[in-house]
This record gives sequence, structure tokens and C-alpha cells, in this order.
Amino acid sequence: MDVRQLKALVTVAEVGSVTRAAELLHLVQPAVTRQIRTLEQELGVPLFERTRQGMRPTEAGTIMADRARRALNELERARAEVQPTPGTVTGIVTVGLLESKVDLLAAPLVSAVAQNHPGIELRLMTAYSGHLQQWLDDGDLDLTLLYNLDSTPSLNARPLVREQLWAVAPGSAGLRADRPVPFVEAAAHPLVMPAPGHALRALIDAAAARAGAAMDIVVQTNSMRVQKQLVLAGHGWTILPGIGIAEDVANGTLSAAPLCEPDVWRSIVLATPRSGRTPPAVEVVARELVRQINTAVSEGRWPSAQPQPQSQSQPDA
Repeated sequence: MDVRQLKALVTVAEVGSVTRAAELLHLVQPAVTRQIRTLEQELGVPLFERTRQGMRPTEAGTIMADRARRALNELERARAEVQPTPGTVTGIVTVGLLESKVDLLAAPLVSAVAQNHPGIELRLMTAYSGHLQQWLDDGDLDLTLLYNLDSTPSLNARPLVREQLWAVAPGSAGLRADRPVPFVEAAAHPLVMPAPGHALRALIDAAAARAGAAMDIVVQTNSMRVQKQLVLAGHGWTILPGIGIAEDVANGTLSAAPLCEPDVWRSIVLATPRSGRTPPAVEVVARELVRQINTAVSEGRWPSAQPQPQSQSQPDA
């Protein structure tokens, strides 16, 4: 088993075609076919099913392609680290960003790393908190932002910020930042809610229980963008973090107010693996990400956010 075979396996699995994989790898088609067959003979199992629609990975092929992809990524990272420019931090760093924080943090982080550390190749992955934590556990991320997480045997969680949740309505409702809305008042309206299993939904359900409020949920979705679109279309109110609706409130398409009775807060932490060596490039990007977050909070670009000292315990959900 060699690197060329692994590259062939991953590429064919991704594109579903030996011909297309050969083009991407700058090889002739028979060479790619031979690498796949040699690997199958070595492993003693078929890795692909040859169908009219193309090459479809078997269960074994899917497992091998996933592992091979990670192995190739690690080799690429190692190559970047051991071939540095003197005095320059180099390497590949994969960062997880929460969906609601992308607009606030992605561009400033990329710009700062490019300007101050041009030897670092930055890779950004966006998803919900549960997916990002799984990717970090699997080794696909070097660091990530997560919600409401304490340190675990496998992860370090550094508390950074806590943010308040807001009731969100059409602009015509006239909600205002200086007039908090009691949870029971928000729950009296039809609600567009995150789908069950979403961390935000768990916070909202817990707040509803504390308020003794029955929610009239008219639709559920796993997309913040869809939540806002449905509110704009008149299907009801929703509940989101302030950063998720700051631009919509500023342009008047939505109105929003912090929730109260009870207040609903969630913590944002920086999570990193406990095991293994932390490359200098990862340390540099982590510091830059924290700096960008602190700047956004201090400049008021993150509504209802408060710095959370590292020693402070997580707030109640």
C-alpha cells in the first residue's frame, strides 16, 4: 500500500469515475485502474462496485477512502511543517466555525492569518456544534468553536464568550433591543424553531420549561437562514442568537429583542484536542481567532455578547 494507491482510491471515491480520476491525477486510465486493483488484491476485498453510473464504493471502500483521506491530509500537514522558511511559522490548519459566526469571523480571520503568517494554509469548515465536535474528535479539525461544552478527557474547552438569545419577529412587530421580551410573550406567537437535536433547540426547550410556557411550533428546520426566511414570510416568530440577526435588524427586515424571564444564554468555547503535539501553526491560528472574537465583542459587532473569563464556569442553559 503506497501513497499513489491511496490517492487513486480517494479520488475515484470522490468523483465516481476512473477516467475523471485519471485526469485529476494526471495519469492514464489504466494506471489508476491498476492501482485500485492492486490495493483490492492486497486487502482481499472489493473496494468498488462497477455500475453503469460509475464506480460506487463498497462498504469496505468507503471505510478505506475515509481513512486514506485522513492519512493523506496528515502527510500533507507534515510536509508543510518540516519544510519551513526560516523564521516563518508554516503548516496547514483546519478550523471549525459555527454557522452563525461565519459572517462575523471568517473574512477577518483569513485576512489576519494571510497578512501576519503567510506560511500558514488555512482551511475553514462550517457546521452546527454537534458536527464540529464530532469532526474534532475524529481528527478532521485542529480547533473549533463549540457551544456549552466543558473540557473532557479528549478535549480542552476554553470559554471565550457568552451570548444571549433573542426573540425575532418581522420588522413590523417593532421589537427593540432595549425592551426585552418575556419568554411567555414570545411563546404566545406561532414559532419557527430549530429541529430537535439542535443545541439551540435544547436551550429553548429548557427555557420554555423554566418559564412554564407551551410553545406553538408551526415548523422546524435545521437552517438558521430558513428560520429567518419563514419569519419574513409571516409564518411566526423565532429565537436566535443576536449575531445571527444583527444585519437583518439593522436593515429593518426583522426586529428583535433579548429574551427575559428567563434570560437565555449560551457559551462559546474554543475546543482543541488534548492528545498529541500542538503544532506552532495551530497555536498561532488559535490566538488569532481569539483576538478576532475579542475585537468583535469590544467593538459591539456581536450583539448581547459578553467576554467570559477562562476560569468562569459555564452559565446555565
